[in-house]
Amino acid sequence: MRCAVGALCLCSALGLALAYPLKQDGRGGGGKTNGTGSSWHHLGSYPSVEDKEPKQRCSEEGFDAITMDEAGVMLFFKGDLVWKGFAGAAELKNASWPEIQGPVDAALRIHHPDRPSIHDNVYLFQGKHLWAYAQGRLKDGYPRLIEEEFPGIPGDLDAAVECHAQECSHAATVFFFKGTVVYSYDLTTKELKQRSWPSVANCSAAVRWLGRYYCFQGIQFLRFDPVTGQVGANYPRDARDYFMRCPGRGHGHHTQGNATARAIADRCSGRPFQAFFSDDTGRIYAFREGHYFQLDSHRDGWHAWPLKHLWKDLEGDVDAAFSWDNKLYLVQGSQVTIYQTGRGYTRVDGYPRPLQAELGVAEADATFTCPRSQALYIIHGNHLRRVDLELSPGHPGPLQPIPHAHVDGALCTSKGVFLFHGSDFHHYADVDQLIKATAPAPAKSIVVDFFHCPPPHAVGQGAPSLHHPQ
Repeated sequence: MRCAVGALCLCSALGLALAYPLKQDGRGGGGKTNGTGSSWHHLGSYPSVEDKEPKQRCSEEGFDAITMDEAGVMLFFKGDLVWKGFAGAAELKNASWPEIQGPVDAALRIHHPDRPSIHDNVYLFQGKHLWAYAQGRLKDGYPRLIEEEFPGIPGDLDAAVECHAQECSHAATVFFFKGTVVYSYDLTTKELKQRSWPSVANCSAAVRWLGRYYCFQGIQFLRFDPVTGQVGANYPRDARDYFMRCPGRGHGHHTQGNATARAIADRCSGRPFQAFFSDDTGRIYAFREGHYFQLDSHRDGWHAWPLKHLWKDLEGDVDAAFSWDNKLYLVQGSQVTIYQTGRGYTRVDGYPRPLQAELGVAEADATFTCPRSQALYIIHGNHLRRVDLELSPGHPGPLQPIPHAHVDGALCTSKGVFLFHGSDFHHYADVDQLIKATAPAPAKSIVVDFFHCPPPHAVGQGAPSLHHPQ
């Protein structure tokens, strides 16, 4: 068995962000309980073994396996120990998984909403066997042979990682690594393929985190494309600079002294957001001063990313955004840029171009479209205008008053219309209710309701800001 690297510490040279708010045990997580009032194994207050940091966490051999659990807590396995969460101390593995004796070879969380029986199951592999856990408990019928669960997959694996359907050519997939061989297993059809990925081989651990895929090789790690197997530029990198807290090492620590950078990237700072948007796939983004947060992936952590990480060549502030017909429209001042959506975002040729030429308006404070609707709503000042994106995209309808002097951003989902101003938002059941309103709907906190932050009186209870590899 090969040993894996890295305790996944979140890293960005351009910004810091808070992870989940800490619970009482100080590890961070979703706070689920098992129905008896106690927390799941990954959140409970188990006695810790002596945590010989940084010797164990920063050793050359790294970790045996890494995975997210069902609540978005990162698990790092090494020998008889496990680290839970980004700031957790070393614990005895058999305190949480007494059924497994000795080191694990690989670990995996399944993400397959169409298969509730396996969705959010956590699999631990050892030799020719695997153990499957649901909500922290061993499922009936386990352990069993790996071949029985995943036909064609051999034992003594080195690593495994889930690949979400929308990121893996529309097929929920698991990648298994053994030496130089990469197996691709389709969870729906059970089709097995071998990938020719010379750049992604000999992975001692693999993990998906916030839509990015990592392969660890000793103390080095790679970020790879789950469809092509291509490795990003400037890899491999040393995990001690990104994935674990090690004395004298680190990446981007200069940003810690920049209060403005911290406030931009701290979702709980109360600093206003300039735009929001959602699309029919359920993705939701919030924009703030050249960075974005992805709200629908909050289970795996909250982190601010520079715009260019997702939208190539995009810089500066996003003033308004909306999605329609598999395209994303980003408004910056009097210009609009369109990106084609799919497995990623590709800028449409000829953009940016004037907003006036595209939509028939000179400027916009906020924009939104509702799910499966061709109607775009543009807000400027205290008025709203409707544009039919299919029939007359350059000809907005008449001005209609709304009970808000100004809004920073707007969002429409299946739950209604949300208008954002400063640190507050106002909720309306639908557009008709907004237009008919004579006074603003009650104000609610953006950071509490959208970003799951502690209420203002509880500020300071959040987890420490860490770094993430770009």
